[in-house]
Amino acid sequence: MESNMEVIQENSQAVATELLKLMADEFVLYTKTRNAYWNMIDAHFYEREKLFDDHANQLTEIIDSVAKRIRAMEHYAPATLKSFLEITHLTEVSPDQNDSLAYIKELLSDHDSIIIHCKENAHRFISEFKDAAASDFIMVLLEKHENMAWLLRSHLK
Repeated sequence: MESNMEVIQENSQAVATELLKLMADEFVLYTKTRNAYWNMIDAHFYEREKLFDDHANQLTEIIDSVAKRIRAMEHYAPATLKSFLEITHLTEVSPDQNDSLAYIKELLSDHDSIIIHCKENAHRFISEFKDAAASDFIMVLLEKHENMAWLLRSHLK
């Protein structure tokens, strides 16, 4: 019979693995957001440059919080571009054009993908891994992504 500590440690590793995948998604999204910030050209340059910069800064904070959460669980948060690209759910595709709407559509799609993943994992963290704290943590990230997605969507109207 497994002790509770062995079950907790096994679940902890599974949660940390899922959080590492999320960190990879966040880093890829951060990079794509910086790309939009650096390369976007169009008539709405000033307001959208500020939007992309604000989002990139928020993503930096999210990445840091995910890494710290993994470390608080006594696991490592390896951060290499190669490892991120191997485990991310996102693609590293850039729009064919440098107009802000093309970037917004691509970034919005990525936020929506992360939102779906957060919802799935929030449920799994409780039902499968019995980790309510990790579920609460990911729900906070979900809310941040929903807000960023809403702001992006408002530029498509």
